[in-house]
Amino acid sequence: MAERSAADATGDFAMMITLVTAGFCGLLYFVLSIRVVQMRQTHKVLLGDGGHDPLLSRIRAHANFAEYVPIILVLMGAIEVGIGRGSELLASTGILLFLLRITHAIGMTKTTANPFRVAGAAGTWIILIGLSVWAIVLAYSHTA
Repeated sequence: MAERSAADATGDFAMMITLVTAGFCGLLYFVLSIRVVQMRQTHKVLLGDGGHDPLLSRIRAHANFAEYVPIILVLMGAIEVGIGRGSELLASTGILLFLLRITHAIGMTKTTANPFRVAGAAGTWIILIGLSVWAIVLAYSHTA
């Protein structure tokens, strides 16, 4: 059996949209991680938030990213494989996800409710719901 390469017969790279989105999100996750570490060093806090609200905000921005982005990337990858190719809608979704997660992180630096945090959270939820429905519809369309 010949070893399968990442490129199919047409030369298109499998899951390119998901891979690029995951790559950019991975870099953003690293930035969020560094921001937590910097604040921990500033306040000399090894565990928890030490009662420092700015540190808690950075921890929560980092954790919120970790709570939502992985399942969204799984859904994107499954859809991309399921449709057998990338799509403009999926690519736009990946770009939007990245921008919304930056928006959310900015909003988490504010001490009061603000449009950045709301837009980042609500936009992420909309993407999660949209991709979930798309995945279900795609699964059922292949069984019909």
